[in-house]
Amino acid sequence: MSDPPTAAAPPAGSRLRLLSCNILAGASVGRYRHYVTRSWLPHRGKRANLDALAATFADFDLVGLQESDAGSLRSGFLNQTEYLAEAAGFPFWSHQPNRKVAHLAASANGLISRFEPSEVIDYPLPGRIPGRGALYARFGDGADALVVVVAHLSLGPKARARQLDFIAGLLDGHAHAVLMGDLNCVPESAELRQLFGHTTLRPPEARAPTFPSWRPQRAIDHILVSADLHVERLWTLPQAFSDHLPLAAMVSLPPNVRTTLGSADG
Repeated sequence: MSDPPTAAAPPAGSRLRLLSCNILAGASVGRYRHYVTRSWLPHRGKRANLDALAATFADFDLVGLQESDAGSLRSGFLNQTEYLAEAAGFPFWSHQPNRKVAHLAASANGLISRFEPSEVIDYPLPGRIPGRGALYARFGDGADALVVVVAHLSLGPKARARQLDFIAGLLDGHAHAVLMGDLNCVPESAELRQLFGHTTLRPPEARAPTFPSWRPQRAIDHILVSADLHVERLWTLPQAFSDHLPLAAMVSLPPNVRTTLGSADG
């Protein structure tokens, strides 16, 4: 699913363009051995890779990042979320440092936005090994608010189930919600079925394999929306910027939610 949407456009302003990317600290990975030779070491190619990624952001309104380095040796002490936001010309960005390995690595979630959020909260996620988080952003207030959560979940199914249960609690009471990120599980997994049973988030209507980027077979990156939102198209970007393909979605919004975003437009 690498082709962008081609359907006739609905009325202007009724769509939200979303992108979710696990960027592996800016490393371009084309085979498994690159995890050792590229992801943990600083090199000039990372900056060029980030610049190429930032160029794709022009087509989107909100970008969720996972494994964005918050400033360590492997990124040349660059806050990559801030760098991508500025390079792409986005006025708002937030990041959530999650796991630091001495001075070598500092993994973070990030949110880059054309709209100013009303509230941003960093939540650590439960797990036997600390270092996973959910970045919560609310746009607007009251019943018309849009809540967006960016998350990077654990590798183990039991930990993921606990983390998704926690996220379900964050979304409780919010009619308009988006969860996006590297959830490390396929749509049919028990933990995602549990999430769908406890929230208004819906299973994706189409599969979009994202991992590994050089031969995508597993749909483990997701953009999930609540029942009153509608994913018109879901697709992956064809260029591999890391070990995951970026996942994109075109989402139609109820008029009241779009009005809320419009009032927050930077």
